[in-house]
Amino acid sequence: MGKHSKRYLECRKLVERGKEYSLQEAIEILKKMPHPKFDETVELSCKLNVDPKKSDQVVRGSVVLPHGRGKVVRVLVFCEAEKEEEARQQGADFVGGQELVDKILKEGWLDFDCCISTPSMMRLVSKLGRILGPRGLMPSPKTGTVTTNISYAIKEAKRGKVDFRMDKTGCVHLGVGKISFPPEAILENIRTFKEALNAAKPQACKGELVKSVYLSSSMGVGIKVRW
Repeated sequence: MGKHSKRYLECRKLVERGKEYSLQEAIEILKKMPHPKFDETVELSCKLNVDPKKSDQVVRGSVVLPHGRGKVVRVLVFCEAEKEEEARQQGADFVGGQELVDKILKEGWLDFDCCISTPSMMRLVSKLGRILGPRGLMPSPKTGTVTTNISYAIKEAKRGKVDFRMDKTGCVHLGVGKISFPPEAILENIRTFKEALNAAKPQACKGELVKSVYLSSSMGVGIKVRW
């Protein structure tokens, strides 16, 4: 096993092994930890009480974090030519159709954080499923990113709307802000996500949806929290 850095070991000292902390306590500990020179993302990892191999137990959804994620969201919109100007006026960073599909397919271009499409453009966008799907970027009606109301979808994305979906191990990971955020802002973002996650509980899931939750910063130590 490789050696841990001095900073990591200092972080480790602040967390009692095996203890569950309240969200407020965990955020306070994260704030006290020594940090690298960049503004780390505060990350939440939830282990779910579902079988990821069963289609009726898939957990996915979207949420608008009240304080955003602390980053500029680059929005790509696939739409018809007559809607391109509307998309640009609402703040879309990239707008187009077949030419953007080709750019992603041929060049591996992925310099965007959110992808929105009108329903009629999905016949083109569907070709990108293997590329966008694993990265959580594939437009979907369930998350409001396949829509005729592109103005609303763009505004929501810019406000801090994020999509979440469990991975193959039955876990959901989400960035809920930056370490520079006030503690109250991080806490409110987490509580808003908690509501959205509970709302996404599949009917096939019996009992509590969440088994365990850990809070960490990008380069920090995971802290087990009471959910």
